[in-house]
Amino acid sequence: MSRVVSFSRFGGPEVLEIHDVPVPVPGADEVRIQVKAIGLNRAEAMWRAGVYVEPVILPARLGYEISGVVDAVGTNVTHVEPGNVVSTVPSFSMNDYGMYGELVLAPAHAVVKHTAPIAFEDAVAIWNVFITPYAAFTENNRLSAGQTVLIPAASSGVGIGAIQVANALGARPVALTRTRDKRDALIEVGAAHVIVTGEQDLVQEVARITEGKGAELVFDPVGGPNFAKLVEATAPRGTILVYGALSQEVTPLPMLSVLAKRITIHGYNLFDTTTTPLLQKEAVEFIIDGLTSGKLKTVIAQRFEFDNIVEAHRTLERNQHMGRLIVTV
Repeated sequence: MSRVVSFSRFGGPEVLEIHDVPVPVPGADEVRIQVKAIGLNRAEAMWRAGVYVEPVILPARLGYEISGVVDAVGTNVTHVEPGNVVSTVPSFSMNDYGMYGELVLAPAHAVVKHTAPIAFEDAVAIWNVFITPYAAFTENNRLSAGQTVLIPAASSGVGIGAIQVANALGARPVALTRTRDKRDALIEVGAAHVIVTGEQDLVQEVARITEGKGAELVFDPVGGPNFAKLVEATAPRGTILVYGALSQEVTPLPMLSVLAKRITIHGYNLFDTTTTPLLQKEAVEFIIDGLTSGKLKTVIAQRFEFDNIVEAHRTLERNQHMGRLIVTV
């Protein structure tokens, strides 16, 4: 038997339960993994609450990113074998696979073999964190050297990843945070500027930093009332990438400003990249190269044991941590 996390009703962290299930047998295109660490994503909290971009089929499993050791492989799998150290890239529906567990199945296309030494905990703090901004910034050459990108929710895992990826591309990352508690830490991870939105005027600060030009790119996972200010802070012909909906409030759209500036507002997620083999390969290579060179570094906020998955999700929802939350198995 293997222990896995599931839920049979939507709600807060308390709906998560740990169950014993029979050890799964891998299908032809599947890999069975003995899990060592799990990386938590905000998307999983939305999935648990039933407010994700995809309808959730109950009872449901959850989880995108794990690291561990290959335990068994299907007949069509050739790129990994039992004993290999691997991790999983978010590239599947959680209606089909859930990675929160001790021994889990993953689709072969989502499994990356680690040929260089990397700690299990670090291995679950790299894919969503870095692929999300990498693919967003490089697709259609959206972000070029010397340009400015605004990063709301900058202390999140993806926010920190976006700061580092922007620097690796030669751009200027401007981190947005509600309070000054995390200001120094954001500078330390590479933010060129930090705007404390609870104290400073966002639009005026961006104008000052960019000498009146505005930001060429905005990378927003929040939405909500502050979105109107992001539009005002965006440069003419600039782009706002919306990759999340963390705010529960209505998101206003200042139409006259959008029209006058000819701003592009684009919905984005990483699945176009992670489900396309060539694009996934390019993203993985960029990240491995960045980790090797030191341009990219993992930031782990807190660790939890598997039995404390409910408390881990409570911490995830408080949105007070900086970096990645890790569950060890």
